[in-house]
Amino acid sequence: MPLPDLLPILIDAALAAGAEIERIYIEGCEAEEKEDGSPVTIADRHAEAIILERLAAAFPDIPVLAEEEAAAGRIPKLGRLFFCVDPLDGTRGFVQRSGEFTVNIGLIEDGAPVAGVIYAPDPKLLYYGARGEGAFRVRPGGGAEPIRPRPRPASGLTAVGSRSHASHGTAEKGAHLGIAEFVPSSSSLKFCLVAEGTADLYPRHGTTAEWDTAAGQAILEAAGGRVVALDEHGLETGPLGYGKAAERFLNPAFIAWGR
Repeated sequence: MPLPDLLPILIDAALAAGAEIERIYIEGCEAEEKEDGSPVTIADRHAEAIILERLAAAFPDIPVLAEEEAAAGRIPKLGRLFFCVDPLDGTRGFVQRSGEFTVNIGLIEDGAPVAGVIYAPDPKLLYYGARGEGAFRVRPGGGAEPIRPRPRPASGLTAVGSRSHASHGTAEKGAHLGIAEFVPSSSSLKFCLVAEGTADLYPRHGTTAEWDTAAGQAILEAAGGRVVALDEHGLETGPLGYGKAAERFLNPAFIAWGR
């Protein structure tokens, strides 16, 4: 299926999952702790079930790597095409009622993200994009607006980083990049801030999983940015890739760049 035809299906799945998340957000729920120490709620599980059902109905031959399924040990055999899903990215923000949480759905082809949808239910803000098709933002009540990273500001770069997962030494590791300002944010919205030109880069030295980054990387790259993996010395090693089963689908350090 061509990417322009696929995106509306992913958007509808993300919106449906987001509506369920919003319902539970209003009602409130308890959080549990997974084996890795991260929180999980019924909102995560309900949203993932909605997305899995819709993807299976529309694309029965494309496997889905989904966070809660993977946490339960249910990992499908992945081919050159697979979906990468985080049904509720930023569960801590959900539990803390910060509003900074998203639904992430990405499509991976030959190890690279080629389409992605990110929906933030609390502000009802939607981002999506696909390779060769550009990237777009939809505000509440509005239409689709094309987004692009901004040119490098003469006054210095604005970096966006995790509000709850700031890695030790991040400031020191980023000092050589010319960062003049740091803006904290949560969930995959960090990629969107770079894609729309609110920030210039997103350096990440802490642990992330493929479902945390797939949709955001697809949107940023569709907008004209890039995401590069880093080695232990902070040197670029190439594009951030996907399908890293041997590494438990964990990402290395990376930088998401605008222009």
